[in-house]
Amino acid sequence: MPVFGAFDLDLTARRLARNGEEIHLRPKAFSLLELLLEAAPRIVPKRKIHDRLWPRGVVSDATLVALVKELRRALGDRDADAPIIRTVHRVGYALNTQVRKPPTRRGTHWLVATARERFALALGDNVIGRDPQANVWLDYATVSRRHARIHVADEGVFLEDLGSKNGTAVAGNRVVERVALRNGDLVTFGRFLVTYRQSGAGLATVTEVSRLTAARPDP
Repeated sequence: MPVFGAFDLDLTARRLARNGEEIHLRPKAFSLLELLLEAAPRIVPKRKIHDRLWPRGVVSDATLVALVKELRRALGDRDADAPIIRTVHRVGYALNTQVRKPPTRRGTHWLVATARERFALALGDNVIGRDPQANVWLDYATVSRRHARIHVADEGVFLEDLGSKNGTAVAGNRVVERVALRNGDLVTFGRFLVTYRQSGAGLATVTEVSRLTAARPDP
C-alpha cells in the first residue's frame, strides 16, 4: 500500500484515506492518482495519461485539467509554493511528494498461460491483443488488436479493457473498470480463455473457448 504524506492508497480496494479517514474519489480521479504514484517523482506525460485513462477515445486537454483540479481538491492541494501535484506546462504532471512504497517482491514472477504458450509479464504495462507488437500476442479473431492491458506493480496486478469489441471478463464477470488480478484467475479476452499465474506457481492447462480462424478479424 503506497503512502505519501498523510495519505495512504489501497490499490486493490481502490480507496484513498487521509489519517485513516476515507476520501471519496471518482474512478477517473483515482486512476490519475494511481498513475502519478507509479511514476513519482517523475513527470507523467499527458499522452500517457490520456492512453491510460481514456483508451477508448480522445478527450480534450480541458477534460484532463478538470480532472487534475478535482484530484487537487480531494487532496487539499492548495499551496501554490509547494503543490502536491506539480504542473509541467505543455508536458504533463508529477506527484511532488515523497512516496513510500512496499518493498519489491524479489523472485516473484507473473505469467499469462494459454493452451499452448506462457507469456511472462514485466513490471509496468503489458498490452494483450492481436497486434504482433503486443506484449501478449493472441492471434484470434475475437481478440482486438489492442484488447486489454495488465499492469504489474509491487502493490498488485491490475487488468483493464482497452475498448475491445468483444469485451474482457474475469471469472465470467465483464471488466468495466480496472480490476485486481489474483493467482489462478480465469480471464477471457473475447471468447479466448487464459489463466493468470504468479509467484512461480504451477501453471494449469488452459481451455481454449473458441478459435475462429476463419472469421473476419475485428478492428
